[in-house]
Amino acid sequence: MTQRQWTAFCTFRNSFREQCARWQAETGAWLPALQVEVARSQEGSAYPLETSIVYNRALDEVCASDSIRLILVGDNPGKDEQRAHNRRYLVGQAGKLAEGFFRKNTELNTDFRKDVIILNKTPIHTAKTRQLALLQRSGGIQFQQFFDKTLVWMARETATLRQKLGCGLWIVGYSELRPKGLFAPYARELGEACNATQISARDDNEILLFQHFSMNRFTIDLHERYETDRTLTENLAATGIAHRKEVLGW
Repeated sequence: MTQRQWTAFCTFRNSFREQCARWQAETGAWLPALQVEVARSQEGSAYPLETSIVYNRALDEVCASDSIRLILVGDNPGKDEQRAHNRRYLVGQAGKLAEGFFRKNTELNTDFRKDVIILNKTPIHTAKTRQLALLQRSGGIQFQQFFDKTLVWMARETATLRQKLGCGLWIVGYSELRPKGLFAPYARELGEACNATQISARDDNEILLFQHFSMNRFTIDLHERYETDRTLTENLAATGIAHRKEVLGW
């Protein structure tokens, strides 16, 4: 990274770490109680809840000498991500599939664990993304306002970081970005932050939406849309732009 990029990254990282700590303090005991209740109702038994608001500790290992090629945004931290010995994003099965995709496709020249900044739409933990809807119903207006606040913050700060680093932005998992979806506030804020109506030709190929890596949906979708007269990079761009236009409208 250049000195300017490194400074921008450190500013984001410090702000994100501090913000997660503030959110943890703000929610106190009521959010963990909701998370345990939802986990018990869905999982059959409550698993050990170790971190309700998860900061990605992998960010603390990024160095000034690293070359960041991509910001990849998932949904929210799951069971493995919230464990105290992890507190890292995409370390479960979906993360292994993502890592394998980049390892296999060497033409992308991207080390998933070194060249990619991994973020989420919200740092609020649930075992499965759909359980956020149960938190909404159980937590009422208190949870909804807090949840929306995290979505808006993450969208705005992610867009700003991408612009300052000059790298690509992949958003994996897009169904809940639709107007009535769980992550609709994230989609609206991202559009405003990226100034969607004046998106440049370069940005057009770098802000992409994909299906999630879980259940291998990312690779299946790419394979179904793949055109052999295009390179992998061109196919990724075509797929990601098509989904972005369909879901976000820009």
